[in-house]
Amino acid sequence: MDALTQSDGGGAGTTARGTSATSRRGRHDPTTDAGGHWSVSAAGEPGSPERALVRSLIEHRGTRASKLPSRKRVETFVETAVDLLFPQHGSDSRGSEEQLFDRVNLLRAELASMLHAGMPRERADHIADQLVRALPGIYDRLRADAAAIVEGDPAAESLDEVIAAYPGFLAIAVHRIAHELSRLGVPTLPRLLTEAAHARTGIDIHPGAVIGRAFCIDHGTGIVIGETAVIGDEVKLYQGVTLGALSVAKAAAGTKRHPTIEDRVVIYANATVLGGDTVVGHDSVIGGNVWLTTSVGPRSFVYHTSQIRVRSVTDALGNSDYSI
Repeated sequence: MDALTQSDGGGAGTTARGTSATSRRGRHDPTTDAGGHWSVSAAGEPGSPERALVRSLIEHRGTRASKLPSRKRVETFVETAVDLLFPQHGSDSRGSEEQLFDRVNLLRAELASMLHAGMPRERADHIADQLVRALPGIYDRLRADAAAIVEGDPAAESLDEVIAAYPGFLAIAVHRIAHELSRLGVPTLPRLLTEAAHARTGIDIHPGAVIGRAFCIDHGTGIVIGETAVIGDEVKLYQGVTLGALSVAKAAAGTKRHPTIEDRVVIYANATVLGGDTVVGHDSVIGGNVWLTTSVGPRSFVYHTSQIRVRSVTDALGNSDYSI
């Protein structure tokens, strides 16, 4: 039955009301069916814009994009990996040795399955094996990251709290897994993993960035760390920090575009450090709101100055009736 026609209740044919609706709306206009769902009366003509759109969609479904895992599948993989390493993130902290071993193998199989859509099975299996073999080292680094956050944040009460609740820790955890995949030469998937973390935490860390041990993110919202950034050990970043590039020209792809932050540097809120040749020397402090595009030596204290005046409301506004 034409979607724009309506039965008279007996299913015997089309009523005058249905014919009138078809006439008024036109053959291809949308309407609602008896269940209230939108539908179209008939397929577009061969030369119609709708047909052209459908042909374009079919053509592009054969590209690499169609072989990427869905966002939901990526998010599930992130949850599975983090929950395996840190039960504080999951609903079940129990598990025997054999049960956990099975979960490791399931994680390996799921990664291989996602990779196989875009590469030969043998290579996909090899990369999945390599990631699983790297997990002990990733786990040790993440424990050190969590301990650094506990040490660096007076509000943190315990390691469990940091692991379970801190968005900075989650962003670091996903980055360390994604970075290993990036190091193994996996295309696109590492970025999908870090974007899943970005969506949840507001922290944007490119999987190509190299980050040392005991990395501390405090609060974290708005942090951006670019692809070629290099961060040393025991570095601490506050919310809004950008480690970015001076130029976004496409010709710069493949070059060192983002800064190097040496060991034990602290960068306070909303500071921006730009440029591939920019090096912040070890044990330095970069104050809030700083805009830095040149290197600074070890043990530097870089700060932004602005004039802040404090006056009484009476002196400032007098008898004004200004109000908000």
